[in-house]
Amino acid sequence: MMLTNRQLFQKYLAPTSDAPVALEIERAEGVYMYDTQGKAYIDLISGVSVSNVGHRHPYVVNAIKNQLDQYMHLMVYGEYIQAPQVQLAKALVELLPKTLNSVYLVNSGSEANEGALKLAKRITGRPNLIGFKNAYHGSTHGALSLLGDELFKNAFRPLLPGVKLIQFNKIEDLVHIDEQTAAVLVEPIQGEAGIIEPKNEYLTLLRKRCDEVGAMLIFDEVQTAFGRTGKMFAFEHYGVSPDIITLAKGLGAGMPIGAFVASSEHMAMFTHQPILGHITTFGGHPVSAASALAGIEVIRNENLIASVDEKGLKFKKGLTHTAFKSIRGKGLFLAVELESSGFLKRFFKLSLDEGVVFDWFLFEDRYFRISPPLTITFEEIDIVCQKLNKAAQLTQITPKD
Repeated sequence: MMLTNRQLFQKYLAPTSDAPVALEIERAEGVYMYDTQGKAYIDLISGVSVSNVGHRHPYVVNAIKNQLDQYMHLMVYGEYIQAPQVQLAKALVELLPKTLNSVYLVNSGSEANEGALKLAKRITGRPNLIGFKNAYHGSTHGALSLLGDELFKNAFRPLLPGVKLIQFNKIEDLVHIDEQTAAVLVEPIQGEAGIIEPKNEYLTLLRKRCDEVGAMLIFDEVQTAFGRTGKMFAFEHYGVSPDIITLAKGLGAGMPIGAFVASSEHMAMFTHQPILGHITTFGGHPVSAASALAGIEVIRNENLIASVDEKGLKFKKGLTHTAFKSIRGKGLFLAVELESSGFLKRFFKLSLDEGVVFDWFLFEDRYFRISPPLTITFEEIDIVCQKLNKAAQLTQITPKD
């Protein structure tokens, strides 16, 4: 008897948890995903801030198909001149401050953060790194070392030495950034902590402290870039620029790619003492780079960012049920508070029944995430809010397990 895809999933794919959602999606378009029975789900996750321009945007799909007709992988990153890579790098530099003018293309957010940390150590010659409690930067050893939750780290120690975690928005903790600090790695808006924004000029003071001691300031914008918060990059809200920025997720418009960007002077340090200071086989894969460039063009040509704040406000106004205790965040990067993690789990199941998919945060189990494609319409937001209000009402009257 031939096994079903669900049985194959359970039998052969390495698991990440003991209870995956296990939706079997057959196709996706715009803000909708469709399962094998034809049921439509409105996607409030966007693959965790990946599908900012929607699923299978026709302009992006066309760019991918055109690149497939030219070539796929040719050579390890950095050796050959490949049009999708250089055009993408140019587009990114044109979006960023003048000091961020050299792009290193990689495969993912974790790899972007690894490269950025290595570069900071190479620039400064210093041993120590500063991260933040409740921060998330990826699962590889270096990124995991700066992840801000011990539960996710302890099973994999020893990790990088010389790492200290401080509290986001706690100005007194900035004293821990000193002359032995190579870099501070920070999300301008903390994601997996449940969408925590900087307060009281925190990023300005963080920038000042790094300048005082000569530490590199790295902004992890893997989740927050490409219009997610109502600006192309979240740091633009706060008037503070980093020495290095890391990007992924929404960069690829649905294809896997990442990048870290710094000054050309600093990035050149990877070319000597030793050469190949950072190297990647598939970084900037031409098909992914073509997709990324098309995604940026969609965001700009369709002026998607212009309506992000208003759409976020519509969610805040439309989620009216008393079960929603509070809503925080910027643009379409929102966290909605519920009474308990148990309520959230029951609410999730009933929302799935209504055809709405969301997820929650690694370090905050009473909030759920709203980060739909930026292409979601105001009418679709109305539909989502009606469905979530209904699911919340049903959750309140549904007996607990």
